[in-house]
Amino acid sequence: MIAERKSLLGIRELEPEEILEILDQAEPFKEIQSRSIKKVPTLRGVTVANLFFENSTRTRSSFELAEKRLSADVLNFSVPTSSVTKGESLRDTAQNIEAMNVDMIVMRHHNEGACHFLDRQVQARVINAGDGQHEHPTQALLDASTLREKLGRIEGIRVVILGDITHSRVARSNVFLLTKLGAKVTVCGPPTMLPPEIEKLGVERATDVRHALKNADAVNVLRIQFERQSEPLIPSIREYVSYFGITMDKLAELPGGMIILHPGPMNRGTEIAHDVAEAHSGTILRQVTNGVAVRMAVLYLLSGGGSLN
Repeated sequence: MIAERKSLLGIRELEPEEILEILDQAEPFKEIQSRSIKKVPTLRGVTVANLFFENSTRTRSSFELAEKRLSADVLNFSVPTSSVTKGESLRDTAQNIEAMNVDMIVMRHHNEGACHFLDRQVQARVINAGDGQHEHPTQALLDASTLREKLGRIEGIRVVILGDITHSRVARSNVFLLTKLGAKVTVCGPPTMLPPEIEKLGVERATDVRHALKNADAVNVLRIQFERQSEPLIPSIREYVSYFGITMDKLAELPGGMIILHPGPMNRGTEIAHDVAEAHSGTILRQVTNGVAVRMAVLYLLSGGGSLN
């Protein structure tokens, strides 16, 4: 049970039953979002601090909206205007915020393991909103929620994760989640963007995107994370688009169709063609909608649950 855990730091440490618990709990929150009044008093009196040490639009907005729809009190911590710029440590920052009697901390940080460190320093519950190249658990949960909506299940489906796997925390969390729930996963990309020995995580490795997509039910398209690369990993953008970009020509070779996910932000014309992004915008935007419901579920379950009315 999620309520028995202090924090949500990653998918890797969750049991399959806990993952399903979150996905199941997200369903009534999807219904709440369709109401004329989209707010419930579930977390009234609970204070949640959002600590984002990296830029974020979708994840930060999604968490903040989830918190407010559950009636929590929300503290947004802005790094550029904080004492971090004066040299304050993460530990001191967190302990000062906790001294304000904060109950939960949602944190994104550029260093792997930062959320685990924070969890050891504070009594508040910690939710990992992305730590370096390590994990992004709620992104994997919302991706799974969207796949289950579209396909009716996770077990037995075939998913390709395509792109810059080495630098992607989204890829890691998706691999952990999908394999735990019995999906068949292939990671695909240029050899320079595939981690060595990734097969040990229970996935197949591929560098031929057409072959990888041929028998897949869905593809999760990742952007190239140039900001995390110390040196160029591809000869040129044009070559990447030719071999690995999702285009209408590649999709036309798949008579059964394909569900396309993208965690954002999209680099149209690079990992995904503009016309493909437009044609599949319904599913990609549905991920955003489901993200609010999934994050409401995580906040609700970690708080111990309660009335949804």
